[in-house]
Amino acid sequence: MIPNNLIIACNGSLLPIFNATLSPSCPTSTYTVFLMDSTHLLSSPLEIQDQTLVDHHNSSIGSSFLQNQTNVPKEFLWPKVDLVNAHQELLEPLVDLERFFRGDELAIQQSAKVIRAACLTHGCFQVINHGVDSHLINAAYYHLNRFFHLPLSHKLRARRATTAGLNTLSYSGAHSDRFSSNLPWKETLTFRFHENPKESSVVDLFKSSLGDDFEEMGITYQKYCEGMKSLALAVMEILAISLGVDRLHYKNYFQDGGSIMRCNYYPPCPEPGLTFGTGPHCDATSLTILHQDEVGGLEIFANNKWQIVRPRQDALVINIGETFTALTNGRYKSCLHRAVVNSERARKSLVYFVCPREDKVVRPPED
Repeated sequence: MIPNNLIIACNGSLLPIFNATLSPSCPTSTYTVFLMDSTHLLSSPLEIQDQTLVDHHNSSIGSSFLQNQTNVPKEFLWPKVDLVNAHQELLEPLVDLERFFRGDELAIQQSAKVIRAACLTHGCFQVINHGVDSHLINAAYYHLNRFFHLPLSHKLRARRATTAGLNTLSYSGAHSDRFSSNLPWKETLTFRFHENPKESSVVDLFKSSLGDDFEEMGITYQKYCEGMKSLALAVMEILAISLGVDRLHYKNYFQDGGSIMRCNYYPPCPEPGLTFGTGPHCDATSLTILHQDEVGGLEIFANNKWQIVRPRQDALVINIGETFTALTNGRYKSCLHRAVVNSERARKSLVYFVCPREDKVVRPPED
């Protein structure tokens, strides 16, 4: 049986697989198997042996393993061609949303102009006075720390599901359950958020997966996702203005959408120049709203070089994803980014991926 987050290429055709066995009509030698992460297609092929996917689900790497390493294990080494250092800080625009929420049309038009320039270039900007309470962000980090400092056996209660379903809590240690090389130096906790009353709440998800002691954690992330959803719809309105289309076009499109929430934990690394916390990629989702802690580590590829995104505790980073690029007919750039690790301090980040409803057709406005 093949996990539901795989894409199989058979004779040049991409086929999503949902708990299906390999087709006998396509010889094993013609298969190339790619893993579809919840946010982007990962290009490293997995092995097929005797029509059975090599299964690494019986092992996982936690922060205690990573922190006890004096050298970077070979599984975490990345090609030298990717390990180009960034020395320059990205001068991405800092957009103040206070006047947007007050309805100041002149300020809104100015913000749209600034955002347009960034999205045509590299697809990244930061927002302040965004309406998400700083105490809520701090609480989200508190529970992030609490979870990732649990014993591995407890974290494994939230293992990545191999059955179809929207509401799952997914823990991954360096993605070692899926890959054997180019591993990221991190742990992740991922779950989906949807305001559809038919879907179980984030609170129920945490309680059912981790136990009643994690109810407060579920409440915090439920509120955090609700705040992110409100912000995302506001940003969608400004993006529409910046593109010169109906200002409510994208807001209405995403109103009933869902999202993916991810907590990232990057332990200290003895040789940070040899690996990545997250390798270079573009998000396949529509919009990414990220808060990075004061350690920093986010880097954006702009003007043909990697540049550093300086962390701001009062700001949220907005990245354009591949789906929104499609929704703009290719005008706005999907942000190519990566995360580097630190030799002395653990790095943490909160990431909210904005998605349309699953049955929506992705196409740009007619005009």
